[in-house]
Amino acid sequence: MEVFYYVVFGALAAVVAGLELGKSGKDRVATTSAFNSFKNNYVLVYSLMMSGDWLQGPYVYYLYRQYGFDKGDIGRLFIAGFGSSMLFGTIVGSLADKQGRKRACITYCISYILSCITKHSPEYRILMIGRILGGIATSLLFSAFESWLVAEHNKRGFDPQWLSITFSKAIFLGNGLVAIVSGLFANLLAENLGFGPVAPFDAAACFLAIGMAIIMSSWSENYGDTSESKDLMAQFKVAAKAIASDEKIALLGAIQSLFEGSMYTFVFLWTPALSPNEEDIPHGFIFATFMLSSMLGSSIASRLLARKLKVEGYMQIVFSISAVTLVLPVVTNFLVPPSSVKGGSISFGGCLQLLGFCTFEACVGIFWPSIMKMRSQYIPEEARSTIMNFFRIPLNLFVCVVLYNVNAFPITVMFGMCSIFLFMAVILQRRLMVVSDLHKSSTTQEMIGEDEPLNP
Repeated sequence: MEVFYYVVFGALAAVVAGLELGKSGKDRVATTSAFNSFKNNYVLVYSLMMSGDWLQGPYVYYLYRQYGFDKGDIGRLFIAGFGSSMLFGTIVGSLADKQGRKRACITYCISYILSCITKHSPEYRILMIGRILGGIATSLLFSAFESWLVAEHNKRGFDPQWLSITFSKAIFLGNGLVAIVSGLFANLLAENLGFGPVAPFDAAACFLAIGMAIIMSSWSENYGDTSESKDLMAQFKVAAKAIASDEKIALLGAIQSLFEGSMYTFVFLWTPALSPNEEDIPHGFIFATFMLSSMLGSSIASRLLARKLKVEGYMQIVFSISAVTLVLPVVTNFLVPPSSVKGGSISFGGCLQLLGFCTFEACVGIFWPSIMKMRSQYIPEEARSTIMNFFRIPLNLFVCVVLYNVNAFPITVMFGMCSIFLFMAVILQRRLMVVSDLHKSSTTQEMIGEDEPLNP
């Protein structure tokens, strides 16, 4: 492994450690022991759930390639995952609101464990079933757990501002430290110990089973709208009406779709981008480096949220930076001559792209707790999971279209398209801030107007 990888990883680790150790009183919030116990339980479960997801990340593309499938075949497998998330996401989200978020979280564990088991088969149809199960699980991972947390947090009477603490800690560990360890552990199992690329999926199934046991034993159930008269179609109508009638919710959904669509496309593209001539790159170590970058971003986000900075304001800067980083492969393709050595080490252009990708992952680390904070403010509780999965429909559709045409466009075109979408997110985020400020201003004026008769 080249020294370059160690230098990047070490520099990022030093910055993250400095940020965490250098936190002042302004960066910390006083809480209660009851809240800390609740937060730690959720963070533990969330970290186990994310370890089950992250262990698979570095070797999904590589495993399919080892089974002899080309980029088009692999693209169709990815489409199956995102497509099933799009088709079944709103259904499972509504069921989570109606039948219980705890049950939905357990369903996530079972679906993903079954998906991991299918990776042992080189049969394309079996792998396709696994991707469909994985798509359903992904919808639950990014809706049911957050919905359970917000409802349970409010039910226990904790300060609404403390939600930001749980969000930041969960992302810092679950999308940061756990992801780094998962990447290194996956690398150890697959390459150092020689168990092959399917071993990380077996390890993921084990962690998911442990997390499921904790959920079953320590979580209470909570629901959205439990009225008997509301079936799935009624839940859909409630969610659609909320999105259509409140511009803030619609803008938030569009922003999330644009960013996450670009992010999931990046997940598919980073491997061929860094190894266009089949360069020998350490997939697990690079993945761990990306997650360390995400950890850096979540550490920055925790400071921003603790100091109560306006989320709608600083996210405009984050989206702008992320747009610039994803246009970097387009620039380097024109300015840096590609390597002519097949199967060699990473090229100079690849090194530049890796640095840009690390910056993008830092933006991802800021994005997650920040978007969670905005969702907790704007999305109504009675249909929270349903609305959150409505948000995932356009992003899954976008990713499916990109992956379906993966062989039709050069990789630089796809990166350029992602960059354009991220610049669009900047514009929509600006609009959301304006609308939010207007709503707060009008609400304040109404409250003052109501008080006037009482204070002549």
